[in-house]
Amino acid sequence: MQLKIYNSLTGEKEIFKPILDGNVGMYVCGPTVYSNVHLGNVRTFLSFDFIYRSLMHLGYKVRYVRNITDAGHLTDDGDVNNDRFVKQTRLEKLEPMEIVQKYTVDFHKVLEMFNFLPPNIEPTATGHIVEQIELTQKLIEKGFAYESNGSVYFDVLEYNRRGLNYGELSKRNIEELFANTRDLDGQGEKKNPQDFALWKKASPAHIMRWNSPWGEGFPGWHLECTAMSTKYLGETFDIHGGGMDLKFPHHECEIAQGKACNDAAPVNYWMHANMLTMNSQRMSKSTGNYILPMQLVTGENDFFEKSFHPSIVRFCFLQAHYRSVLDISNDAMIASEKGFIRLMEAVKVLNSITPNDEKQSAFSLEEWKNKAYDALTDDFNSPVLIAHLFEAVKYIFALNDGKETISTKDLEELKSTLNALIFDVLGLQTVEENNNEKLDQTLKVLIELRNQARKSKNFELSDQIRDKLLAEGIELKDGRDGTTYVLN
Repeated sequence: MQLKIYNSLTGEKEIFKPILDGNVGMYVCGPTVYSNVHLGNVRTFLSFDFIYRSLMHLGYKVRYVRNITDAGHLTDDGDVNNDRFVKQTRLEKLEPMEIVQKYTVDFHKVLEMFNFLPPNIEPTATGHIVEQIELTQKLIEKGFAYESNGSVYFDVLEYNRRGLNYGELSKRNIEELFANTRDLDGQGEKKNPQDFALWKKASPAHIMRWNSPWGEGFPGWHLECTAMSTKYLGETFDIHGGGMDLKFPHHECEIAQGKACNDAAPVNYWMHANMLTMNSQRMSKSTGNYILPMQLVTGENDFFEKSFHPSIVRFCFLQAHYRSVLDISNDAMIASEKGFIRLMEAVKVLNSITPNDEKQSAFSLEEWKNKAYDALTDDFNSPVLIAHLFEAVKYIFALNDGKETISTKDLEELKSTLNALIFDVLGLQTVEENNNEKLDQTLKVLIELRNQARKSKNFELSDQIRDKLLAEGIELKDGRDGTTYVLN
């Protein structure tokens, strides 16, 4: 089996050839921890958790690096007041590192809830200020950057003059980029409108600041990933991933920084996960079409009729290919829950199947297994993989009904393969039944039976139900609003 990966840089599926045979270096742009992680983030990170799991399952030794952006995330190079951390510190009246800690903890809790594997290394932007300053100095020395009024900018026009191509990832034309640039405040510091900040001079009110050769300031957003990815994975590494929204300008800038610094392309395979929509509309706080991951799990929202276990949410997300737009809705979640329950029932049923070595089955396990792995190695095609899993589910229920047979050897191989694909690769978990909910429904039935007994003056049965429940630690309480219970 040959693993094929869609490379965003070339726009084609390519046979994956790691730099070091059997090893993979993978860097994924992590969260900017100034607010709660949202469902779109979860979709992106889940895509790369699935890819990480798949690579390991296919036998690769993976070094997975996913950063934490905890400084320097400017939405506009021309205005330091657009630093997201500065804005949030003012809103919440907290120190920047309190904001960072609060939302980093939230990020880890949410990802743990959805059964994500942690990366091998999780570096932070503030932990690599020295490396970012060193890179900036190197870019200045090589003539790709310049200092202006205490800030340092990457010279995009100079980069292109030297035969390099700013815009190669996003397929943007440099002349069009210059023509369409808005006249922003602070643009006077730049030689060219499309130049981007490597280091920004801190205003007197800016809290996050560090000493540098150009005065007190803080790093630009794009430089941190170049600093951290090259430190832990080398000047050229295998895979760089992130959301589709990061392709331009963030990843475009990373390519330029890497090539300018090291005279080599920083990444061999660029991978981008597509966006998440809800009810066929973009998720946005401003339109109200928005919920947090925890609200989907608890059911505390106005969009879904019930709560959904994190593993069911994960299963729903994996039914779309990572490069496709994923739309979630109440109907989609209900359908995913039904599919998930059937899949898990099949896993349980398989453990009770008795093999038959005398009869030949019409189901070819080898053919099914090849199709499943063809899907996995075809750019990590999770929806096709899941479709093949349900072919096995159909076969398992046919076995249970006595309509099919399976040999001892095939039974063990089917169990092993299913468990590996469902739990190790897809990262799904079994859902424990909600015993409290079942208890509540059962007691409602018993209370109704007791009420009927009392109405028909069958006090012996009524008292018997009450006393039996009390003996089990469940006390019934009769009141004006009906009968309730408490657990003793």
